[in-house]
Amino acid sequence: MPAIEVSPNDAHNARLVGNVHPPDWKNPTPSGRYHLVVVGAGTAGLITSLVAAGLGAKVALIERHLMGGDCLNVGCVPSKALIRSARRVHEARQNAPLGLPVADDAIPNFTGAMERMRQIRAHISDEDAAARYRDEFGVEVFLGEAKFAGQGQVDVDGTTLEFAKAVVCSGARAIAPPIPGLAEAGFLDNENVFELTERPKRLAVIGAGPIGCELAQSFRRLGSEVTIYEQMDQILTREDPDAAHIVQHQLAADGVRFVFGANISRVDAQNGEKVVHLGGGDTPETQERFDEILIGAGRAPNVEGMGLETLGVEFDPRIGIVVDDNLQTTNPAVYAAGDCCMQWKFTHAADAAAKIVVQNALFSFGPFGKKRLSDLVMPWCTYTDPEIAHVGVYPREAAEQGLEIDTYEVPMSAANRAVTDGEETGFVKVHVKRGTDTIVGATVVASHAGDLITQFTLAITQKIGLGAFGNVIYPYPTQGEAIKRTAGLFTRTRLTPTVKRLFDLILKFRR
Repeated sequence: MPAIEVSPNDAHNARLVGNVHPPDWKNPTPSGRYHLVVVGAGTAGLITSLVAAGLGAKVALIERHLMGGDCLNVGCVPSKALIRSARRVHEARQNAPLGLPVADDAIPNFTGAMERMRQIRAHISDEDAAARYRDEFGVEVFLGEAKFAGQGQVDVDGTTLEFAKAVVCSGARAIAPPIPGLAEAGFLDNENVFELTERPKRLAVIGAGPIGCELAQSFRRLGSEVTIYEQMDQILTREDPDAAHIVQHQLAADGVRFVFGANISRVDAQNGEKVVHLGGGDTPETQERFDEILIGAGRAPNVEGMGLETLGVEFDPRIGIVVDDNLQTTNPAVYAAGDCCMQWKFTHAADAAAKIVVQNALFSFGPFGKKRLSDLVMPWCTYTDPEIAHVGVYPREAAEQGLEIDTYEVPMSAANRAVTDGEETGFVKVHVKRGTDTIVGATVVASHAGDLITQFTLAITQKIGLGAFGNVIYPYPTQGEAIKRTAGLFTRTRLTPTVKRLFDLILKFRR
């Protein structure tokens, strides 16, 4: 297999590649039948291999590109490193009231921020290194193209591996919308945007989903002029509308420009610029010029070219591999996990699914010992500033399910620590089953919403009611006090007229 290079070719990326696809790697010689063959070394594949091998299974892990998958190489790690640099720039510009003024026209060091990202990615890649999985966990790592050759067999660049069970963790890839001329003009997506070494002066972002919004805000704070094109009338359309509105307002305050109801008729390249054509037909056409275009919407599962059809594994090029609630495919010996088969396309979802797969593939007997994907309580977070984090149902979903709810909402400005931090924008919103304190959903908009949402995830999984949060002592001052205040709102609803009369009667005898 030809050597893999990651641009730019610097020491950081050399360390990355040396860990996750070593140029001098020698595949092992297969030694008998494997309990488990895992195709794809992204999060789902790595965790499946690690857990299974740790429990004594003989495991082979196959990866054609970079171990660590999207999360390490082109997703969570590089994007969050860039987001952190952008947030630091923003915080510096807010320092005047603290006596540390920074000129509004100070130009951020974009090149330095991108190098810091590559350095962090290379450092974290030690965890996903091929040698580590071989030496520390006992996984036999094969770098090359995997293709199923028949029942119980997979070919890796001419070498045949035999297996009892297989798990496909092939992930997904970015896809571009079908806009005429876009491919010819050239564009960025999450798989190549982190190769930039120079700041684009003018950046167009197509799509206002999580990726589009996170990177639009970061590039704007790092000095690019940014325009988001979105077909709908708001950003983050899957989120709580109130939450999305807060983030949209902040992006606008940062200087991000929005074009809603965007009808991009075509894109072309002119004199080194990328020209976005809007309108057409009954609408007068307008043109806007940019240095780069970033695609922030659209993913497709990696399901073709692996020979899944030879095993009778059903899949759809748009939706992915068909699995049941146990993550078993239409072939009983083959399972799948991660972005290639699941609606939840998050690293932590792939991690949780991997553990389900190991249990069901190796340690269940018929219907006994099976774990189900639907039993997971899945939180998620969009890492804009402020962040939006959610778990459980939204009000619209509750209505669709016929579930009556009560909602308790507290603004982050009610938490004194948020005020002192200058991070009072946002809220904590909790949904409970009507007439009870049983939490069925929660949304947090805050600077560190992703950290706060875990408390509600724990509450739902362990059946802890909202009222219980009123008995938790939170260190003062912390932003988590906003959560306790939602419990206070709930508790006050328990003070019915009857209860109030009872308290008055008790107090009458306490004088």
